Amino acid sequence: MTYIVTGAAGFIGSNIVKALNEKGIRKIIAVDDLTDGTKIANLSDCDILDYWDKNEFMNAIICQHQFSFKNIHAVFHEGACSDTMEHNGVFMMSNNYRYTHDLFLWCQENKIPLLYASSAAVYGGGSVFKEERQYEKPLNVYGYSKFLFDQVLRRYMKKGLKSQTVGFRYFNVYGINEQHKGRMASVAFHHFNQYQKDGFVTLFGEYDGYAHGEQKRDFVSVEDVVKVNLYFLEHPEISGIFNLGTGHAQSFNDLAVATVNACRAAENKPPLSLSELVEQKIIRYIDFPDALKGKYQSFTQADLTQLKNAGYQEAFFNVEEGVSRYIRELLKR
Repeated sequence: MTYIVTGAAGFIGSNIVKALNEKGIRKIIAVDDLTDGTKIANLSDCDILDYWDKNEFMNAIICQHQFSFKNIHAVFHEGACSDTMEHNGVFMMSNNYRYTHDLFLWCQENKIPLLYASSAAVYGGGSVFKEERQYEKPLNVYGYSKFLFDQVLRRYMKKGLKSQTVGFRYFNVYGINEQHKGRMASVAFHHFNQYQKDGFVTLFGEYDGYAHGEQKRDFVSVEDVVKVNLYFLEHPEISGIFNLGTGHAQSFNDLAVATVNACRAAENKPPLSLSELVEQKIIRYIDFPDALKGKYQSFTQADLTQLKNAGYQEAFFNVEEGVSRYIRELLKR
């Protein structure tokens, strides 16, 4: 059987390809847009069957009389623009919403399981993170592009699906193979590079009722993201929309401390507490940017009730564990 992974050269997609390889699966059709050819580094240690450009792939499945993909076991759809500051709605809706919509219809017609990337951005500035319509109000067109397809899936689920479809609302994912994402890479990645370059890291100061660096997010390792994807692959009887975070919010201070101390461990230096790092100016605070005021999620925390009800019981890495693993891998590379 063959698997399709869209966004295969990207962050989460390449980690899924690698995980499939580790399960002995080599028949993988990788789909991506390699306008940024540097992303191919993410697939250089992976084995795949074939590569398709995103536009060629979409044309092929829309015009099925031209080409037919045979014996597809499942599609992992990670291909999307994840830039929350991208305001070109025409591009975003075509690249994220329409792409997912057309791929979904093709999967349904051919009875192929589809596991796709949604986003916690659908919750906007809310404080409740449950997979329910009343808590969903995206603040930007990126979040809206994810939100809108989630509504399509809900309508089809009421009528009855022909094959498994699962949407994962990713929270703040960090981990290996995100270097091509630029400013949209995780805070852990940016802190690692800033510390390597400058010997210190910077965080936002007080804002929205939170003290310096105390805004909190649900930071989740890409290792756990992949595990959840594979769990649902092994349970094709389960469909729906699921939060994918750790279920536990931690502060940006926690993230910075974990990153710096992981770097210090590699330098054979002892770990330092937050107060010690601030006192030694290894962690520094800057004024909260005016451009982000009113557009910033100061707190996110995935409600994992639905995920647990679906039978997923594995423990997630906390920031200290997950970031340390990540930094060790970055240093090896």
